[in-house]
This record gives sequence, C-alpha cells and structure tokens, in this order.
Amino acid sequence: MEHSAHGSVTAMAWSALLVAVVVPAAVRCLRRSPLWERISVPAGVALPLLVLTHAWAVLGDLVGLAPPGGARATEPVLLGAAVLFWLPAVARTRHRLDDPGRCLYLFLAAPLLDLPAVAVVAAGRTAAGLAMIAGMLPLGVAAAAVTWSWVNREEREALADTVPGP
Repeated sequence: MEHSAHGSVTAMAWSALLVAVVVPAAVRCLRRSPLWERISVPAGVALPLLVLTHAWAVLGDLVGLAPPGGARATEPVLLGAAVLFWLPAVARTRHRLDDPGRCLYLFLAAPLLDLPAVAVVAAGRTAAGLAMIAGMLPLGVAAAAVTWSWVNREEREALADTVPGP
C-alpha cells in the first residue's frame, strides 16, 4: 500500500509540474515557432479544454471514467491541452492575450485547476491531492509575474509620458 500511495503522489506532482512548469517553459522557449500559429485556439476555448481535460485526468479513476491504460492514455491528452492553454498567454499568435487578459486568464485558471485536487483530498487521498496543488503553484507564480510585468510596463510608460523631453 505504501508504494502505490507514493506512486500516486509522485504521479500527481509530476503531472502538475508538466502542466505548470515544463509545458509553459517549452512554449516560452519556442514562442515564435510557426507551429503555434497553426494550432493555437482562442483563450475561451483553451481554458475550459484544459480544465476539463485536467479534471478527467485527475478524477477519472475516482469516478470510473479512466480509460484503459490510465495515465498512459490521459497524460498525452493533458499535455496537448496544456500546450493549447499556454499559447494565448505566452506565444506570439493571433490568439495572444493582452496584459490584462493574460492576468485574468492565469489567475482564473489557478483555482479551477486546483478543484480536482481538492476532490482527491476529499476522497481520502490527501497526500496525492496536496502534491497536485503544490505542483500547480507555479501557475499562480506565473500569474503574479505577468501582473508585475504589466504594472511595471504601465508605470514606465506613464512616467515616459510625463517627463519633458530634452
């Protein structure tokens, strides 16, 4: 029992880190790739797609919706949804959000993606649920960083507009 519980905790943490760290880092590194323009979708599609895919991947076994193959089947779908989710926030595509949109998008996503982990905790798998929540924390950090960057840029622009030229 101890080994399977540890595997579940590790799997939950790894899945969360893929969505919240690995995928956005990869998209950011390749943010000018022409592939992103071809596969990007509007934020209003990408966010619900990730939220629902994530809920299915996390809760599938608890509610009897897990496909044969378990994580081997759900993880690739979750990774694809995560890529589509991060494109409007990070990549240079026609669906890129402006600064206020990116802030709202990321801050809205964070609690929505934690809800399945809360259900895992409520189902008695406390360590696995908390591992998922902890693994998703970088999403909140990204939202805060986007907000900080936006506020600083707005402040610089406002100061540049008020400073008399030479």
